[in-house]
Amino acid sequence: MGALSHIRVLDLSRVLAGPWCAQNLADLGADVIKVERPGSGDDTRHWGPPFVKDAQGGETEESAYFICINRNKRSITVDISKPGGQEIIRQLVAQSDVVLENYKVGDLAKYGLDYQSLQQVKPDLVYCSITGFGQTGPYSHRPGYDFIVQGMGGFMSVTGEADGVTGSSPQKAGVAIADIFTGMYASTAILAAIIHRDQTGEGQYIDMSLLDTQIAVMANVSSAYLSSGEVPRRLGNASSTIVPYQTFPTSDGWIIVAAGNDGQFRHFVTAGGQAHLADHPRYISNPLRVAHRDELVPLLEEMTRKKTKNEWINLLEQANVPCGPINNFKEAFENEQVIARGVQIEVPHATAGKMKLVASPMRLSKTPTEVRMAPPTLGQHTDEILREQLHLDAKAIEQLHQKGIV
Repeated sequence: MGALSHIRVLDLSRVLAGPWCAQNLADLGADVIKVERPGSGDDTRHWGPPFVKDAQGGETEESAYFICINRNKRSITVDISKPGGQEIIRQLVAQSDVVLENYKVGDLAKYGLDYQSLQQVKPDLVYCSITGFGQTGPYSHRPGYDFIVQGMGGFMSVTGEADGVTGSSPQKAGVAIADIFTGMYASTAILAAIIHRDQTGEGQYIDMSLLDTQIAVMANVSSAYLSSGEVPRRLGNASSTIVPYQTFPTSDGWIIVAAGNDGQFRHFVTAGGQAHLADHPRYISNPLRVAHRDELVPLLEEMTRKKTKNEWINLLEQANVPCGPINNFKEAFENEQVIARGVQIEVPHATAGKMKLVASPMRLSKTPTEVRMAPPTLGQHTDEILREQLHLDAKAIEQLHQKGIV
């Protein structure tokens, strides 16, 4: 019994930010009903290859993209453009605590499925909308895409090699961070709204924006600009405020060194046989190292190239200098710490047989997360939900199928 096992979420969202939020709630025990379009479903079902393989090694129709964000959910197909589909949604809302959606601003109002309409069905409803730019402002009606928001929100301006370095250009993150962080913030906001409802009986509306979130998670970078008025710049893998805090070449690869204080810097250069650098008047403190990074870093790179990656990691771990390798995903999943933490899990699936997933990182001692269900096939639970939640008999359900409502 998860911490949210008393909560039902009606998930009208698609793609990434909304489903990520809903999966967090599902992992914590919530009953999440994922509403999808009949015939096609969530767009991400088709975003591949790769697609999950079955026991015989053949490809299923389950994309790797879809399965990473939709475990622990039940899938029902409903055509919300039809009055009969809208009525099904309203009946499900009456039995739900939360509605989550990421339609364009105003789209659900024409179906009578906006917050103002559904609040009449369930006055204490928590209703969360996720859009690219929020419900207000001159951009509110624009479609929002993670890649575009990473650019608009400043992230790409500080990501990538520094100007003047070969191949330098603004870079996006390797994953859709604006979507994922918005999903995380939405999870927190929904939990806060549920607590407020439980204390006061009041529901509320939550307006989540990818652009708001992208700027918020720039953290110290945004703060540095607001404090100084200086526009931050790209520094590749280096830190703007700590030196050395970056990647370094070795004789056979790359390592990360994160020397966050003067003592760690001293241990780093001592391990490399260059202890005199720690006493140099231009490098003796972190502010001085930041100011003179252009002359110091080449000296450190010359030092690190003299040993192998493993030699450096062993030396620096013994010296208590934070460091680490740059792993590919095969190396990451084979890492002894990753294995010990049970990060990779395997669950039974309707068509794939067994499916490998990444476990939730939330570790609660009293109400642990668990994978109760693999990501659903399209409409896998339609009849079950109609029968159990709306108390429809087989004949009524068959008529809904025949009319294309579900």
